[in-house]
Amino acid sequence: MSSSSQTLPEILNKSVAACSRFFKIETLQLRFSNGEQREFERMQGGNQGAVLVVPFYDKETILLIREYAAGTHSYELGFPKGLIDPGETPVEAANRELKEEVGFGAKEFTELKKVVMAPSYFSSEMTLFMAKDLYPESLIGDEPEPLEVIKWPLSKADELLNRDDFQEARSISALLWVMKNYK
Repeated sequence: MSSSSQTLPEILNKSVAACSRFFKIETLQLRFSNGEQREFERMQGGNQGAVLVVPFYDKETILLIREYAAGTHSYELGFPKGLIDPGETPVEAANRELKEEVGFGAKEFTELKKVVMAPSYFSSEMTLFMAKDLYPESLIGDEPEPLEVIKWPLSKADELLNRDDFQEARSISALLWVMKNYK
């Protein structure tokens, strides 16, 4: 492994190009160490980050949810996930999301990895967790319809990876991390 000695570009100007309830699009005027200047746009999440949880129903079974994905206008399989609310730790957010989306809390959380999506354009960070020692507890979430909870044998993870409705990159990343390190 080598470490980079590159100097970060200088931000000459930063302005807001657009805002929504969830995102702010910033325009950055940058000068690189070689003198080149460029304009970049990036989405800034207006939150404290997000979490995704791979819940273990038992030693051999994980829980998935099937929910509507507006971006692809389809129903997708994935793991419980959501934003970290102000004042929450990532673990507290992970436990809340589990209760809201699958009807279980967890006594044990293991942080798997922090990931970003499209770092050239998007600034938000998501913490991936594994949750074990589940107990029944439900909270009302913000989903517009009940989510379908699916039990999936970890021994059939390869089949899950090949499904057309399991394509969300963060869920795939979390599953691969679990398969590699926690068999």
